[in-house]
Amino acid sequence: MIFTAGQIAALLKGKVEGNPEAQVNKLSKIEEGVPQSLSFLANPQYTPYLYTTDASVVIVSKDLVLEQAVKSSCTLIRVEDPRQSFAKLLETYNQVKNNKTGIEEPSHISKTAKIGENVYIGAFAYIGENVKIGNNVKLYPNVFIGDNTVIGDNTIIFAGVRVYSESVIGAHCTIHSGVIIGGDGFGFAPNSENNYNKVPQIGNVVIEDHVEIGSNTTVDRATLGSTVIRKGVKLDNLIQVAHNVEIGENTVIAAQTGIAGSTKIGKNCLIGGQVGIVGHLTIADGVKIAAQSGIGQSITNPGEIVQGSPAFGIGDYKRSYVLFRSLPDLKNKISELEKALNELKQSVPKE
Repeated sequence: MIFTAGQIAALLKGKVEGNPEAQVNKLSKIEEGVPQSLSFLANPQYTPYLYTTDASVVIVSKDLVLEQAVKSSCTLIRVEDPRQSFAKLLETYNQVKNNKTGIEEPSHISKTAKIGENVYIGAFAYIGENVKIGNNVKLYPNVFIGDNTVIGDNTIIFAGVRVYSESVIGAHCTIHSGVIIGGDGFGFAPNSENNYNKVPQIGNVVIEDHVEIGSNTTVDRATLGSTVIRKGVKLDNLIQVAHNVEIGENTVIAAQTGIAGSTKIGKNCLIGGQVGIVGHLTIADGVKIAAQSGIGQSITNPGEIVQGSPAFGIGDYKRSYVLFRSLPDLKNKISELEKALNELKQSVPKE
């Protein structure tokens, strides 16, 4: 796709400085700019590259003062916030790129399924009984949608996703490749024969609007009731969400975090990578959990910041960590004091 500087400026409500007919067909970093590419400058550290880049169009701040002339082949677009403008441009580009419609063959769509308008269903997709798919939904190749599942308008489900039966997915969601929604929760009960009986998992998964789930994340169905991912939640890659977990609105969770069954996480929480959270806990709204922390008890104070395993308040953690790092020196000092004390004892005459 080819765009002119004038078209881009109109979309971003920016002002062209240079050639409004300059054309771009690709994106680039400013330090790696090539002809016919579009870049942006938001970090002052990269300002020197503005005068040497071969990018055809660069998005810059309206307040940027040029210290020297840019190349004649480079057109500037001045905007309020270059980073936000570039993000808006990327979002528009994605919408254009992903604007597929139609049903590819071969694919299986149950006769009882209800499909909305302007839907894209890729090759080898499977749509089960009584599925309801909203308008403008994109299902990429090799997607499996189990019976009685509901998918809201404008949701994108990328290749290879598996959505088990009875799941409910809201509008404007994005689910990346390899995600499994609605697999059985980890429910087993020991029996008298010293092995385990499986506890049937007959609940479902409910994902509300504007949720994004990263590649190879798994969200287990509830034993009874629902596993719930509230509106606006963002889940990174490789996260395990166990049965009957509830994650509150706009909470963000980084990769490789594991959340055990029936834990309730509040809204607006920030959870770092490789965090482990045991089951049946409650985490208050606005809590921040540092990477690689272990959460073994409920966090009831809204906005609390914790770190460590087991985790505790970040202020206490930092003070404790300073002491922990100084333990070898403290040990050496104690050894020296013990040695000096022993020498002192030996030098005292015995009565």
